[in-house]
Amino acid sequence: MTAKPCLTFLLMDPPFESARTTTAFRLIHSALAQGHDVKVFAYEGAVSLAFARQAAHANGVHGRDAAQEAHPLTREWIAFLQADAGARGARLEWVNCGLCVDERGVGETVPEVRRGSPVDFLKMVKESVNTLVVPTR
Repeated sequence: MTAKPCLTFLLMDPPFESARTTTAFRLIHSALAQGHDVKVFAYEGAVSLAFARQAAHANGVHGRDAAQEAHPLTREWIAFLQADAGARGARLEWVNCGLCVDERGVGETVPEVRRGSPVDFLKMVKESVNTLVVPTR
């Protein structure tokens, strides 16, 4: 068990597909703000959340270029959560399922995201006071 209470999250949705991912990011941020260490296991499409080559896009319908559109990228949100954890003296461990990464070709990630397997998820659960699974439908 870690020194601080630790919570584990299992995420499964790919970026930009549902509000479940946004809600999970908000819950992770809240957990860090309340003094928890957090472990995240990204499985299936969620391994793309940390993909380093995500790019912002323009919105022709609204007549805005990419900078004006300011489309939030999940890789940037993860980087924010990592920085926030560090500023609070908390730990955020993010692990991508390696098999899922290979299937999707998203091996380039933001710093501090590591490759793992479902065995890592099992270890995370054992080291945590609670686990939240955010599944796809």
